[in-house]
Amino acid sequence: MKKTPAEEYVEKAKLLTKEETERLMSRMRAKLIRRFADKKFTDLEAAAIQLEIEDEALNEWREKMAEIRKK
Repeated sequence: MKKTPAEEYVEKAKLLTKEETERLMSRMRAKLIRRFADKKFTDLEAAAIQLEIEDEALNEWREKMAEIRKK
């Protein structure tokens, strides 16, 4: 896990509503939750890292689906 979020994701996180941020943070993995709870990340940084994680997962899923569709 990255120690700091990419700037583009910080900017995206800034645009989220409070409800969107809560929904996003509810999907955080245990390691990120622990770091957030230990105050190693701000709300904004934690949301930005979660956005980045989810984008990476979505891209991996798309690649796998494209491979399946080729078969």
